[in-house]
Amino acid sequence: MKHFRYLFLAITLLFAFAGQAQEVAVTDELETSQVAAEVQQDIAEEADAVATVATQTADSNVWEDIAHFFETMGIVRVFDGNADSGDWRQLIMLLISFFLLYLAIKKQYEPLLLLPIAFGMLLTNLPGAGMFHSELWSAFLDPESPAYHSYGAILKEGGLLDVLYIGVKAGVYPCLIFIGVGAMTDFGPLIANPKSLLLGAAAQVGIFITFLCANALGFTEAQAGSIAIIGGADGPTSIFLTSRLAPELLGPIAIAAYSYMALVPVIQPPIMRLLTTKQERAIKMKQLRSVSKTEKIVFPIMVTTVVALILPDAAPLIGCLMLGNLMKECGVVDRLSKTAQNELMNIVVIFLGLSVGATATGSSFLNIQTILILIMGIIAFGLGSAGGVLLAKLMNVFSKEKINPLIGSAGVSAVPMAARVSQQVGQEENPGNFLLMHAMGPNVAGVIGSAVAAGLLLSFLG
Repeated sequence: MKHFRYLFLAITLLFAFAGQAQEVAVTDELETSQVAAEVQQDIAEEADAVATVATQTADSNVWEDIAHFFETMGIVRVFDGNADSGDWRQLIMLLISFFLLYLAIKKQYEPLLLLPIAFGMLLTNLPGAGMFHSELWSAFLDPESPAYHSYGAILKEGGLLDVLYIGVKAGVYPCLIFIGVGAMTDFGPLIANPKSLLLGAAAQVGIFITFLCANALGFTEAQAGSIAIIGGADGPTSIFLTSRLAPELLGPIAIAAYSYMALVPVIQPPIMRLLTTKQERAIKMKQLRSVSKTEKIVFPIMVTTVVALILPDAAPLIGCLMLGNLMKECGVVDRLSKTAQNELMNIVVIFLGLSVGATATGSSFLNIQTILILIMGIIAFGLGSAGGVLLAKLMNVFSKEKINPLIGSAGVSAVPMAARVSQQVGQEENPGNFLLMHAMGPNVAGVIGSAVAAGLLLSFLG
């Protein structure tokens, strides 16, 4: 019995401990569930907090992006006071480009070049567009810069117009245009009347007088030479010489040169009437002799050889001009001649106009230098027109066959507009007077003369 009593006590204690263990387990399970619920609630709260922060951050980023967008707008850059990002002068240049576009489209003043030049001005002065970087070209011209005379930085960091401008800086575009000009030029009137070569040379007197005047006004010799070449009324020659001597003045000089070429019918007639009498303007000239094909073929070869041997610096322009003319006159490369007159000429004119217009930034254009360039340019052009007229009057003193002095004004290189003006003014005095072919002699001689003058200036100043 005693043993049963111990066994019963042991079983009772066992059940007691089992019940207590079960109660502890239930308690532990409840506590674990409660802790898990609390942890889950904490996680949910943290997730809500993270979501709230993310939402606030997203909202903040959206507003920052919107603010950044407005800061990068071109119109904002103009007025933000930062000279590196924008300039109020750019707005003025945009207005000038609109005016030039109006002249090119509505008034048709040299539209083939004035229109791309004006649009190049428009593109380069759009704030933030980054199509032309004048600072890269400043480094290109700075002997102390690692980028001195290196196109690497231009190709790597430059915009579209920077790359196109390489053709101007390297003198490629003007020479290619001269190939097209030569292919469209008939030197027959000059060959038939060699004396007209003197009239073309006399019309270049405005270049050298203006050079002295510009230098006296404080321009450097290189800048004075670039300004003076405007008197030749030859846009490609002006661009060619200025890109070598004074590239910082390329924009104003190119615009002045082409503007005055377009204004030939306005500028020249008063000068022609002032320097001639009614009787001189009515002089009738004999019909020119016919020129053989052999003469027309030999002429460009001879001129290229003679000029290059005497003045090598003029060889690029004269050589390209005569190459185009030889292709036209020889008759065996009609495809090349037509390509030079049309496709090549048109493509190069677009590139040349855009890249030259790109140099007309507010800082380089809106200054007292530009005003002086415009004034000196028109003086050079007027003196050139007067020089041709006065030499024709002088030649009449020693010549039996009288020359109508009006054709002397065509000695400037505005082909064929200057010759047409001579014809128009002559017919006003004598309706039966036909001076066009006679005026074409000095006119094409002026193309040669302006290229030779550019070669002389480049030889002495380059």
